[in-house]
Amino acid sequence: MGGLGVDVVVPKAIIIPGNGGCRPADGWYPWVERELAAQGLDVINRQFPDSVKARASHWLPFLELLGADEHTILIGHSSGAVAAMRYAETHALLGSVLVGVCYTDLGDSFEAQSGYYAAPWQWQAIRDNQQFIAIYNSTDDPHIPIAEPRHVAAQLKCSYFEFRDRGHFTDWPLPEVVEFVRRQVRPSAQLLTCPAGAPPSRLRRGAR
Repeated sequence: MGGLGVDVVVPKAIIIPGNGGCRPADGWYPWVERELAAQGLDVINRQFPDSVKARASHWLPFLELLGADEHTILIGHSSGAVAAMRYAETHALLGSVLVGVCYTDLGDSFEAQSGYYAAPWQWQAIRDNQQFIAIYNSTDDPHIPIAEPRHVAAQLKCSYFEFRDRGHFTDWPLPEVVEFVRRQVRPSAQLLTCPAGAPPSRLRRGAR
């Protein structure tokens, strides 16, 4: 409870890893977790179930279990970025950061088993259900042709950052993402406030 009868809600960030057995300690995940926590965000960097195949039937309910809501920023890497988009089709979020994203299974039968790619993408819903989206991809990604994220960015009409030498973003740290989130959600000024007892739908971001 904040002063003067105002509730304060701290923005939350959930890091969604890639498939293939990725863990919370891998790559840039723990670094981004620490940096965003230092900015005052509530950061969740948890082991996801079904970590090898990363199937939608497991990961989307898990995001609900973690409380991904209108005060949450999803930071997804690879399959995690795809999961973030599917989740945003049907859930309100604060925003999303998509790192190494694609929108097709790239003709890979293993990726097709994840269950993310068969249904048409609801691009308008993904846009409407959150306040901001950013995409980070690299032209030298060995797994994802650059045409994939360019298409996603065109459909989502969002912030798009393209690199030439970052591969599939498996190294750390990832300062660009931390800086982008900082600009969207500034320390203390970004806290979500509302009159005490107001329903969550009335929550708004504080003045910038």
